[in-house]
Amino acid sequence: MLLAGLWPLAAKAQGWSAASFERGYVLEGQASAHPSPQRGCDAALIQQLDRQARLQAPPGGWPGTPQAVLVFNVFSGEVMISHGERVTCGLMSDARTRDSRFRSSVGQVVVPTAGNQEPIVVAWQSPIRPEWIPTIMLGGPSPLQQHDTARLLVRTSCMAVGLALALSALLGWMASRDRMFVLYTASCMLFFIWQALITGLSGYPYPWLPVSSWLVQWQAVTSLMVAALMLAGLWLLCAGSQLLPGSKVVVQRLLQAILLLAFCGLLLPQSALPILAIAPQVLMVVGAVLVLGVALLAQLRGLRDGLLGWLGLVPFMALVIGELVGAHWLVVYRIEIMQLVATWLLLITAFAFNRRLGLLREQRDQMRRLADTDGLTGLPNRRVGLQRLNQLITQAGTTGVLSIGFVDVDHFKAINDTYGHDVGDKVLVEVARVMAESVRADDVVRMGGEEFLVMLPGVDLAGARARMQAIGEQLAQIQLRSSAPGLLVTASIGIAQYHPGDMDMAALLRRADQAMYGAKQQGRNQVFEA
Repeated sequence: MLLAGLWPLAAKAQGWSAASFERGYVLEGQASAHPSPQRGCDAALIQQLDRQARLQAPPGGWPGTPQAVLVFNVFSGEVMISHGERVTCGLMSDARTRDSRFRSSVGQVVVPTAGNQEPIVVAWQSPIRPEWIPTIMLGGPSPLQQHDTARLLVRTSCMAVGLALALSALLGWMASRDRMFVLYTASCMLFFIWQALITGLSGYPYPWLPVSSWLVQWQAVTSLMVAALMLAGLWLLCAGSQLLPGSKVVVQRLLQAILLLAFCGLLLPQSALPILAIAPQVLMVVGAVLVLGVALLAQLRGLRDGLLGWLGLVPFMALVIGELVGAHWLVVYRIEIMQLVATWLLLITAFAFNRRLGLLREQRDQMRRLADTDGLTGLPNRRVGLQRLNQLITQAGTTGVLSIGFVDVDHFKAINDTYGHDVGDKVLVEVARVMAESVRADDVVRMGGEEFLVMLPGVDLAGARARMQAIGEQLAQIQLRSSAPGLLVTASIGIAQYHPGDMDMAALLRRADQAMYGAKQQGRNQVFEA
C-alpha cells in the first residue's frame, strides 16, 4: 500500500501527467515531420552504376500487389532500385540512405499497377572481385522483411559474440597476466571491425567508423588480416608448434609480415585494389593446405591437442572449397557464412585459451601447495602452521579454549644412524599419518626435523592430555617389518593451553616446548604438561 501511494508522487516528481494514470497508458513522443530517409539518385551517380539487373514482370504483368526488392552482398558503392518514375539509391555503409524497413540490405517496396509490364531495375557498381556478385531477392514485403531480419540477427549476433570473447579474454589477462590473452583480445576486436565493414553495420544507425571513401581499402586490408589470424590460430590449434617446434617463430614472423603488408595496402592506388582483394583468398587456399597437412600429421601421431584444431578446420575448409568452386550457398549467403566461420574459430580458440588459463591456475595452485606443504610428509610446513596457530589464537580471544601438543620422536638420530635415513624418512611419514588420522590434517604441522605441532582448538588441558596420550600409544604401534624389524617408535610430547594473558603465540609455543623437554627428562615416551 505504501508503494502504491508513493508511485504517483514519484511519477509527478518526474513530470509525468496525472492524465496518463487516468487513461491507463503513457504516450511518448509526438507527430513527426521528419522526411523518409530514402533518397533519389542524381544523373552523375547513376552513370557510375555499370552493372544492372532487370527484374521482369511475370506473364500477364505485375499482379498489382506490393513487391519488395532486396539487394544483399554489395560490399561498397551505391545500389539503385527503380521502377517507372520512382528511383532510389542507398549505401550499405550508411543506414540513413536506406529504407528503414530493411537493415541487412538495400531494399525498396514498389507497387506496380496490375498488368504493368515494366521491369524493376537494380543497378550497382562493379565489385573489385568478379565473384563478389550481389544477391537480389524479389517477393512480398512481409516474408522478405523477415528474411532481412534473420540475416541481421546473424550478423549482429556474430559481432556481439566477438565483443563478449574480447571482454572475456581481457578478464583472463587480468587474472593471469598472460600476454596471449591480450593478443587474443586485439584479434577479437579486429574481427569485430572487419565484420562491421563487410556487413554495412559500420553505418548503422549512422556511420561510426571513419573510413568514408576508403571503405573498399579497409575491407580488403582487414580481410587479409583476418585470414592471416585465422590460419595462425588453426596452426596452433592443430598442434603445429608441437610437431614442428621451430615453426612457432616462423609463423609469428609470417603473421607480422602479413599484417604489416596489409597496412601498407592502404597506400596502394585504386588500380591495385583487385590484387589486394584477392590476396586473402590466395592466402586461405595455400594456408588451408598447410594446416590440413599438419592436422593429419598430428592425428597420425596421436596428439590429442590436434583434435581441437579439427573442430575449427572443418568449417574453414568448407569455406575455402566453396570459394574455389563458386558454390551457390556461398554466393547467396557469403557475408553470413564468413562471419559464422570466423566466429566459430574464435569460440574454439577461446576454449583453448580457457584450457590454458586452467592449466596456469593448476600450476599456480601446485606451486602454492609446494610452498605450503612439507615435501616428505605432506603436512603443512612451519610457515603455514604458524599462520594457522595465529588464526586459532585470534578465534580463541579472551574466552575461547585452545591447546597444543609439541611432539618430538625419541632417539631419532639413533634410528638414522642404525637403520639409515630411508628408514628415518619412513618413520616420519608414519608418525605424520598417525597424527593426521587422529585430528584434522590441517591441525598437524611438521615444524622441522623430527618435531611436530598438533593444534587442538576447543580442547582444554585435560582433554589435550587424553588426546595426546592416545596418539602416543598409536605411535608405539608403528611397525616397519620389511625395513626395520623390531623398531619401536615413541615420542616425547609436551602440551600447553592458551592463556588470555599470553602476548603472542611465542609464549604458548615456548611453554609447550619446555613441557616436551620435561617429558624427555622424565624418561621419554610420555606426555608432560606445562
